[in-house]
Amino acid sequence: MVQQKNQSDKSEIQFLEGPQSRLTEMKFIFFTLWELIKCFRKLHSIGPCITFFGSSRFKEDHFYYEFTRSAAGEFAKLGFTIMTGGGPGLMEAANRGAQEVGGKSVGCNIKLPIDQMPNSYLDKWVEAKHFFIRKILLVKYSFAFVVMPGGFGTLDEYFEAITLIQTGKIRNFPVIIFNTQYHRALIEHIAVMKEQGTINDADSKLFMITDDIEQARLFIIEHSIKYYGLKPKF
Repeated sequence: MVQQKNQSDKSEIQFLEGPQSRLTEMKFIFFTLWELIKCFRKLHSIGPCITFFGSSRFKEDHFYYEFTRSAAGEFAKLGFTIMTGGGPGLMEAANRGAQEVGGKSVGCNIKLPIDQMPNSYLDKWVEAKHFFIRKILLVKYSFAFVVMPGGFGTLDEYFEAITLIQTGKIRNFPVIIFNTQYHRALIEHIAVMKEQGTINDADSKLFMITDDIEQARLFIIEHSIKYYGLKPKF
C-alpha cells in the first residue's frame, strides 16, 4: 500500500521549467572568457602576492584600518605585491600600507549597483563584473592570504581560499586571521565543526590566528618565501 502511494505521488509531480536560452548562455560564456583574458593579461607580471580580505566599511580613523595598513606595509617589505578587492575601507588600508613603504599595490575591483570606485592607492587594478571572477583573480596570484575583520564578503573569500587549500585545488599557502576578539565567534564555530566531525584536525590547522604582525611576518617567511623557494628579483 505504501509503495503504491509513493508511485502515485511521483506520477502527480509537475516539474518546473526554467530559462533555457542557449544564446544567452553562449553570450555569458564568451563575455566571461573575454573578461578573464583581459584581467590575466593586465595582471600577468605583478609577481607573488599576499591578498588581504577585509571590510570596505571601516574608515581611516578606525583601529582596524591602521592595523591593516601597518601589516600590509610589513609584508610588502618582504617583496610581495599586496592585492585586495580594490575598494575602500580595509582594502584601501592594505593598498596604502604597501605604497607607503615603496611596495607594489594591486586591486581587483567589483562592479556593483552602487559603484565601488577603486581606491587611490593602487599601482594597477582590474574590474570584474562577477564575484566569482574576482575571487579567481584574488586567489590566482597569491602566496598567502590575510583575513581582517569584515562581513559576508570577507568570510566568503576566506572560506573559498581555505576550501581550495583543504581540497588540494591550490597549494598549502599561509592563511592568517587577524584580530582574535572580532573573530571569536568564528573561531568557536570552527571548534564546533571539528567536534562534530565536519572538518578534521588537519583542517583546523590550515590557518593561523594572531594579533601579532611580527608573528605573522615570520610565519609568511617560513611557510611562503622559504617553503616555495621565492627569490628576490634582479
